[in-house]
Amino acid sequence: MDGGDPRRAEQWAVEQLDLPAIWPHASGVGVVVAVVDTGVDLDHPDLAGKLVAGIDLVDGDGRPDDSNGHGTHVAGIVAATTGNGVGVSGVAPGAKIMPVRVLGDDGVGDDATIAEGIDWAVANGADVVNLSLGMSGVVARLAKGGPLNPAIRRAEAAGVVVVAAAGNEGQTRRVYRLGVPVLVVNAVGSDGVVAEFSNVGDARAVAAPGVDILSTVPDGYDVLSGTSMAAPIVSGTVALLVGQGRSGPDSVDRLVATATNPSGDPALGAGMVDPKAALDL
Repeated sequence: MDGGDPRRAEQWAVEQLDLPAIWPHASGVGVVVAVVDTGVDLDHPDLAGKLVAGIDLVDGDGRPDDSNGHGTHVAGIVAATTGNGVGVSGVAPGAKIMPVRVLGDDGVGDDATIAEGIDWAVANGADVVNLSLGMSGVVARLAKGGPLNPAIRRAEAAGVVVVAAAGNEGQTRRVYRLGVPVLVVNAVGSDGVVAEFSNVGDARAVAAPGVDILSTVPDGYDVLSGTSMAAPIVSGTVALLVGQGRSGPDSVDRLVATATNPSGDPALGAGMVDPKAALDL
């Protein structure tokens, strides 16, 4: 499935997670991942055929296009078209992307708009909600309470998985003591070591590649680093599990239970995601 993507060789995380061996068995077909972010380049050749209807909650013009680039990068990690002879491969090449624009061109947004975006995504058929909101500090906001927590609880009640980037301040923060049903994602490099910039602290968090990740950006491709890049790898993996017929909560439990942490490093939380083990392949 991946042979026709000319820049696949630059996607070290795809190889490390052995995703090409998974795609013949699970691709996320029928699963919708909401990218609640800066929007998505709606005309990108690696994404245009993967989009379902979205919304712009910032300008309210109904077109969730991306003038920042962050949301487009996240979307490509989740589900860039695979085997189309263009660019890169997505983690869940059969999944669809729902672009929900809640952050402005500067990458900043307020809690109420982000919460509205989560609610809109859930009401409009999302199976997974990805919150790669490093610049907006979503994990710090969860720790303080406010409108995000009830929105995430409503998503869980609807069976929707919410995945959130841990943030990039290199700090230790705890979220789960608040009982917020969000799967927090730490970032690691190709050596499996937690990136210096990655926040850590949740024992049930998982880790995923987040350093030097190649993906889509408006009018092209770029390499970025951050927990914002690690979170969509996990969202894509959840999409693979949901596409197998698992429920959202069961998919999260499976991811956490099969995560690997041979070093016992507490900074890894539950450990590195292992898609093959989670999918029982």
